[in-house]
Amino acid sequence: MDEMSDRVVIDEKVENPASEFSATCFDWLESLTQALVLVVIVMAFFIRPVNVVGTSMLNTLHDADKVIVLKYGYVPKNGDVVVINPIKNLKEAIVKRVIATEGQTISIDFTDGSVTVDGRKLSEPYIKERMWVRGDGDITYPYVIPEGHCFVMGDNRNGSLDSRFKEVGVIPNDKVVGKAIMIIFPFNRFGVIH
Repeated sequence: MDEMSDRVVIDEKVENPASEFSATCFDWLESLTQALVLVVIVMAFFIRPVNVVGTSMLNTLHDADKVIVLKYGYVPKNGDVVVINPIKNLKEAIVKRVIATEGQTISIDFTDGSVTVDGRKLSEPYIKERMWVRGDGDITYPYVIPEGHCFVMGDNRNGSLDSRFKEVGVIPNDKVVGKAIMIIFPFNRFGVIH
């Protein structure tokens, strides 16, 4: 019995490097999956990256700019730059500026290029040049924007297919994806959109 009493059993945990590596990998995979789910939820409901195609928004936005669009609960407001889902014969989403919303009266004077909303001449420092292109739409000015719609134009008024044209017309609010809030690429143009 003396021999047995001299023996002491030490409860040592033998660590297996392979199982430790597996646990670390599992933790990383779980964290990445949670991050991915969060990104998908945010992208589906709150924001969306969009590529700008064309020059109709010069000098505010350039061809190939990548912008972030705020989607959740957005209602068009005067002066906002918005992304519009394809409408009528257009195959791609378009980016334009909201000029007037439902119930407002818009008038365009093509002799001096001025735009008036509800009797107030707009100050538009963002436009590229004085507007002279009339468009071929069937709108007679002054024009009252119908309920649930908005009137949009590009900042490059003479190079923009917008609400002045039959192909676009006034935009149903449910076709507006959201407000373009920030340029994220190219990095030299990174910043908030005004």
